[in-house]
Amino acid sequence: MDILAAIKREERELEKQLDKLEHQLSGVRAAAKALGHVEPKIVGVKKRVLSAAGRAAIAKAAKRRWAKVRKQAKKEAG
Repeated sequence: MDILAAIKREERELEKQLDKLEHQLSGVRAAAKALGHVEPKIVGVKKRVLSAAGRAAIAKAAKRRWAKVRKQAKKEAG
């Protein structure tokens, strides 16, 4: 049960570190607010769009790769 005790000890230390970091973060936020800085809003990542021609090219290449794999497997089996 020494492992369980070590895990519990590590958990307590990590919680102490988390509390300390949260305290520091609140201080930084308070300083930023006092200076008139607004918290930055997280902007969503722009979705990448693939054209129909691009999708078709990828599908065609994948079919060629799988055909090559099947041909090789057939050659080895027969």
